[in-house]
Amino acid sequence: MRSDVPLAPFTSFAVGGAAERLASCDTTDELRSVLASTADEQLWTLGYGANVLIADTGLPGTTVLVRSHTVTRKGDTLIADTGVWWDDLVQFAIREQLWGLELMSAIPGGVGAAVVGNIAAYGQAIADTLTWVEVFDRTTKEVRRLTPAELELGYRFSAFQTEAFKRCIILRVAFALLTTATKSLEYQTALDVAHEKNYDLQTLDGRRKTILDTRKAAGSLWDYRSADTQMHTAGSFFRNPLVSDETADRLMSYDETGRTAESLRTMNRLHGGTGKRVSAAHVLLAAGFKRGQSWGPVRLHPDHILKIENTGGATAQQIYNVSQEIVRTVRSKLDVDLIPEVRFLGNFQETSL
Repeated sequence: MRSDVPLAPFTSFAVGGAAERLASCDTTDELRSVLASTADEQLWTLGYGANVLIADTGLPGTTVLVRSHTVTRKGDTLIADTGVWWDDLVQFAIREQLWGLELMSAIPGGVGAAVVGNIAAYGQAIADTLTWVEVFDRTTKEVRRLTPAELELGYRFSAFQTEAFKRCIILRVAFALLTTATKSLEYQTALDVAHEKNYDLQTLDGRRKTILDTRKAAGSLWDYRSADTQMHTAGSFFRNPLVSDETADRLMSYDETGRTAESLRTMNRLHGGTGKRVSAAHVLLAAGFKRGQSWGPVRLHPDHILKIENTGGATAQQIYNVSQEIVRTVRSKLDVDLIPEVRFLGNFQETSL
């Protein structure tokens, strides 16, 4: 346990204040011990900081940095510690010739965070293979297992985001995978890459290469272990909103790729389960925002408008202000509510640009 530890180095945004106290846990046993000893204190859990914005004032109480590495196989089920880097789990599955996670290759963050956010990409989602989640209940100080049915899994949502589950901290997660392909790859952008590179989508290796190249082209590769982190973002900042058919058609007209409306609807469905779940990128373009648009040291990434980027020297408050300006503008101009996918930790001031 250390005191007054800067948290910016533990996040992809590279901003944020200090933890009043910081405990680093490398194993599930260490995590359980810390959780038991801090059950009555204010607690924050932090994995790899790939999807959070920590306030400049820092985090009071205890922050637990969870970075563990244990993955085991039992039959065709993989069991991973909450702190396992997500892509390490994906690569483990591929080495074991197990299908079900490969289309979610290279999504930054830990396994626990993946469950909390019910991550999904290119037609696969956590909910497809999740078997059980082992949690430490800080109220009862007991360990228990939750089923997927108890977690209310939906688009970028799980019950862990609700007040009722805020004192349940994930320890381990199990995924039931298969020895043959679970589904075909339908996402057009990825299909274009596979065709161009002549990758075999009937193999796990071909699928992984396809996804890695697709994410690279979108500027969406980030690994906490890389000396060159390329950019300081938290990935796509906003969730794709659910809108009416009429609004969906209007927003898709702002697409810049030249794809047909039917192709866009298919990709929207794969991303969000319905053709009415439109791309938040189209929403920003329709509201008048531009790729590369900047507010001092904060900008919308030139290649991916959904990425809010710290170009150097930004504060967490400045990034927060830009995100809220986008939310207000979209609501005012389009009557669409954008919900941040990034978690805000700590206290932010409500100000306008």
